[in-house]
Amino acid sequence: MADIPRRAAHRTAKLASLPLGVAGRLAAGWGKRLTGQDAAEISAEMSARTAEQLFSVLGQLKGGAMKFGQALSVFEAAVPDEMAGPYREALTKLQAAAPPMAASSVHRVLDEQLGRAWRTRFSEFDDTPAAAASIGQVHRATWHDGREVAVKVQYPGADEALRSDLRQLTRFSRLFQSLAPGAEVKPLLAELQDRMVEELDYRTEADNQRAFAKVFQDDAGVRVPAVVASAPKVVVTEWVSGTPYSQIIADGDREQRNTAGQLLAEFHYSAPARVGLLHADPHPGNFMLLPDGRLAVIDFGAVARLPHGLPATFGRMIRLALEDKPAELLELLRAERFVQVDREVQAEDVLAYLAPFVDPIRSSPFHFTRRWLQQQAERVGDLRSPDFRTGRSLNLPPDYLLIHRVTLGATGILCQLDAEVDAHDVLTRWQPGFTG
Repeated sequence: MADIPRRAAHRTAKLASLPLGVAGRLAAGWGKRLTGQDAAEISAEMSARTAEQLFSVLGQLKGGAMKFGQALSVFEAAVPDEMAGPYREALTKLQAAAPPMAASSVHRVLDEQLGRAWRTRFSEFDDTPAAAASIGQVHRATWHDGREVAVKVQYPGADEALRSDLRQLTRFSRLFQSLAPGAEVKPLLAELQDRMVEELDYRTEADNQRAFAKVFQDDAGVRVPAVVASAPKVVVTEWVSGTPYSQIIADGDREQRNTAGQLLAEFHYSAPARVGLLHADPHPGNFMLLPDGRLAVIDFGAVARLPHGLPATFGRMIRLALEDKPAELLELLRAERFVQVDREVQAEDVLAYLAPFVDPIRSSPFHFTRRWLQQQAERVGDLRSPDFRTGRSLNLPPDYLLIHRVTLGATGILCQLDAEVDAHDVLTRWQPGFTG
């Protein structure tokens, strides 16, 4: 496929087909159940078909829908195992695969962005894409000085398509509201929209990556590839080869899993203090374990700007939850707009809601498992539970959105890895407010 489908009506129809398709399959499933077919078999069949459609539609659309698909892929760790299998496979594909654009389209973008003599800047260029990104695809090449490089080329029409997708997704704010009943959804979506639109200019991504690469240049645990060249719709960086986190999730041994998890946790918490930026696109496709034992990080299109490091508020919240101080915790949450102003909520209920989330800090190391994450999702999502009612009174201020989403996404990856991580040590060293 050459370009992204751009016409608003066409893209809207594609997006709309997702929930309708799912509903249709569920209805068919109930029909089969009435005729005596096994419920588990029907459920598995429905999941497989839904996952297939999800991959097909989001993969074709790319743009904003693809980005939402990639964000969702991290949270499959919270879905019960019997339902997650087909989604896991389809969503993992979404992280690294999408129908490629034609070589002629790639060459046209390179002509526009690097000049018609762009071929002289490379000694080799592979027209077959090595990977798909959310709004572009990556080609392997050799720079004129002999360096192996990755060339990320933005899909023609990605800017228009992304803006269209975001407008459509904003129209589904009621659906998002049902997923996060207590949150102010519209400002959250506006913040998400602003951050995604930033990713359209690869020069911004290149500047972000240069900042990370400079700080981590001689780091013993992290490698960030250097930026070789950049333009609004093309960025060229050094090529890195290692074991992708998706592969470690699938079949890594215990040592690999623990190393991958510890390095990711360190990177997530240390980068804001060291760089003033938070890598804000946590999915397994952006991380790999190098042969020398370091973590390689790619794709810096999405970042949160944190010139003063992670907010001390988070550290104080975690500490108060660990120390079982409900009154002080509620006072802090109200002061920082984490509780809706018109809601009455009991301090003990808020502590009961938040305390399990800080379990990883109580014991060192903590074993992050899919089951633990599923339990948290079930606990706060059960309409009959006190935690669900408490959750409806809580709010996520928009300026904390990216940090919250990235922390949740990184936690999802740790659970997919099934990693044992000393999170207490990481927070002690890097989370402001945690130690007082």
